Amino acid sequence: MGLFSKKVKPSQNAYAVVTGAGSGIGRSFAMELAKRGGQIVCADINLAAAEETVQLIQSETGQKAFAVKCDVGLKEEVQALSEQAEKLLNHPVSLVINNAGVGLGGRFDEVSLEDWQWCMHVNLWGVIHGCHYFVPKFKKQGFGAIINVASAAGGYTAAPEMTAYNVTKSSVLALSETLSAELYPDNIRVNVLCPTLVPTNIMKNGRLPSKYSGLADDLLQNHAFVTSDQVAQKTLNNLDAGKLYTIPQPDAKLFWLMKRASPTLYAKVLGMGYPLFKKYVK
Repeated sequence: MGLFSKKVKPSQNAYAVVTGAGSGIGRSFAMELAKRGGQIVCADINLAAAEETVQLIQSETGQKAFAVKCDVGLKEEVQALSEQAEKLLNHPVSLVINNAGVGLGGRFDEVSLEDWQWCMHVNLWGVIHGCHYFVPKFKKQGFGAIINVASAAGGYTAAPEMTAYNVTKSSVLALSETLSAELYPDNIRVNVLCPTLVPTNIMKNGRLPSKYSGLADDLLQNHAFVTSDQVAQKTLNNLDAGKLYTIPQPDAKLFWLMKRASPTLYAKVLGMGYPLFKKYVK
């Protein structure tokens, strides 16, 4: 049956690597895994932020944790992370969470190719690299688990003026669905997280037109249905239950059902509503 039989929970006592662990959902994942008895490698492009997460883990849980600087868009750095993690943990990695991400907004014809490349560098290639370097290790050891962080807004709602972000997150969703099927015989579980609003710094650290920056921050901080801690808990529980999708909020679930039930009608409604959105936000 392998390590991950129905009775085994991958989130318990995990040897985990979490990217983007310096803040937001990534930090929440790292903290929750530690509470479940895990040892965690906290990877982030901001080493100081990753070190802060490690300090929180050690002070609040007493579990082992390690900080590593990593630009997930660079394959060499993710390859090094996959090798370094085993040495730091003194154990094969059992779970990788590809969480690192950036926000990018703006009309399609106003977003530069440089911005496209920046967004894809982190949001898409970061996830591809994480899967590319850890999946062979999981296959060799006969077990493993992957959580990829996509988005409801980018993954399947096709929100206007978020073209590049949507392309990256919908690709992460497709990648996760494909890997779930391919890796099932290899005892490797896959879960893809598709949230809507979660209080994080993704938009503060992202690239948005100035007219939207204040609105985006207000929505994230004051109008989210769940916290990042709740999202991490639900996602890990779903992983343990063998579920592919984690759609944590009621609005995300509503958009999911609408899009699947009638995609053509959904697209028309979205197009009709877009001018109203532009009129509201000036």
